Amino acid sequence: MNNLKPSFSELFEQTISFPDPEMKSRFELLVGLDDKKEMLSKTLGILTNVSGIKKWKEKFHPESNIILDMVLRRPPLVILAGDVGCGKSELAYTIGDAVARLEKIDIELFPLSLSTRGQGMVGQMTQLVSAAFEYTIERAKKLKGSGSSSNGAVILLVDEADALAQSRENNQMHHEDKAGVNAFIRGIDGLGNGKLPAAVIMCTNRPEALDPAIKRRAALILIFERPSDEQRKSVLLKPLLELGLNEKDVDYIVELTGKTGERNYGFTFSDLTQRLLPSIVLDAYPEKAVTMESVLQVIKGIAPTTPFKEE
Repeated sequence: MNNLKPSFSELFEQTISFPDPEMKSRFELLVGLDDKKEMLSKTLGILTNVSGIKKWKEKFHPESNIILDMVLRRPPLVILAGDVGCGKSELAYTIGDAVARLEKIDIELFPLSLSTRGQGMVGQMTQLVSAAFEYTIERAKKLKGSGSSSNGAVILLVDEADALAQSRENNQMHHEDKAGVNAFIRGIDGLGNGKLPAAVIMCTNRPEALDPAIKRRAALILIFERPSDEQRKSVLLKPLLELGLNEKDVDYIVELTGKTGERNYGFTFSDLTQRLLPSIVLDAYPEKAVTMESVLQVIKGIAPTTPFKEE
């Protein structure tokens, strides 16, 4: 990439356009996260298309100018933070579909490529961040409609964001990395000051590592934790009932996938949906039916993902 501006294809993974039926299905599979899904879709809807909340204000609170201004002045940034395997990245990749349907506009997702960040050249991070925001702003300007309505919107997704936006208070931080964080802050401010139909989603396992100035700018910070008993049951109940187990069986499986005497943490959402449930099917396929006994044997052979720890 040298000193030349990175190309769009170098910076971003394949872009996604919403609404999209496949992404809608993936979004709906994120059971147990309904409160976070609703809050995130509403927040991004307001950040990317102000006409919706202005119509709400005129209908219900026509005199509420001060508080509406406070809502609309927030920087277009949301942070999804918390334990591994708890749905942050999947929600970030699919939320655009819910926003597109809620606001009745087209949404484009620009996922910043992880591979682009790993080359480690001096000064590259600043160049990378600046270019990512330039492309986002350029596209958002084309989608900005007349008045408060938008012709569409852009979401810039930064997964594993702590790799890009670590706290500048870290004494070991290279000055070029600090410059990259400064570029990130300028990018967020540029989107907000331009009142453009765009927002940034940052995902991180290490919220404490993010620069304080970035966290202060977040319109919303959602903390993701391992699923509770109720959430695990919401994931497991229907699939296991379909396989012939009963609700009492499922309640026992929910207990086994939570905290135990051997560990003080339970299964993550991805442990349940990507490992446990598929393993239950594969254990029985192709010669036998799934039984409670076979499910218990599968559970014994699966260890939940260990919580993320700072090294």
